[in-house]
Amino acid sequence: MTPEIAIFARWPEPGKAKTRLIPALGAEGATQLYRTLLELTVREARGSGLPFHLRVTGGEKLTRVPTPGMMIGSDCPGLTAALLREAGDALSSHEAVIGPADDGGYWLLGLRAPCPDLFVDMAWSTDAVFPETMRRLEARGIAPHLLPELTDIDTGEDLAAWPDLLA
Repeated sequence: MTPEIAIFARWPEPGKAKTRLIPALGAEGATQLYRTLLELTVREARGSGLPFHLRVTGGEKLTRVPTPGMMIGSDCPGLTAALLREAGDALSSHEAVIGPADDGGYWLLGLRAPCPDLFVDMAWSTDAVFPETMRRLEARGIAPHLLPELTDIDTGEDLAAWPDLLA
C-alpha cells in the first residue's frame, strides 16, 4: 500500500501564522513567508508522485493520520520530492521513518502502523521532541529509517540560511 503524506498547515492569517517570526518580519511579512513555505511544501509533495492531503490546524491530529502514512509540517524549505520518495520507499522495509530537524524536533514522521503513544504527553515545540520520539520508537523495538537533518523556519534566526525566501 502506498503511504499518503499528511501536510499539517495553519490558515495563513496575519497574526496567527508563524507568530515567532512576527518580531523579525511583522505580521504581514510572517504570513507571506508562511504562504511561500506552504506553496513549496505542496509543490514538493505533488512532485513526489505520492498521494497527499492538507490538514489545517483545528482539524484532525497526528494520531488520526492513516497508516501507512507520513506527517510533515509546512515550514521546511529544504524539503524535496526526492526526500519524500525516499521516506515513502523506506516504509516498505521499516516500521517508521523520521527526518530530524536542527531545532530538536522532526520535519517528517512516517509510520507503517498506528503508534498513538508517540504523540501523548510530548513536549511539543522543544528540543526534546526528536530524542523522545526516538526513545519511544526504540522502546517499541522500532529502528526507523533516518532521513537527513533539515531546518524548520520558526524564528528570525532560522532565516539566516535561507535569504532567498525573503526575495
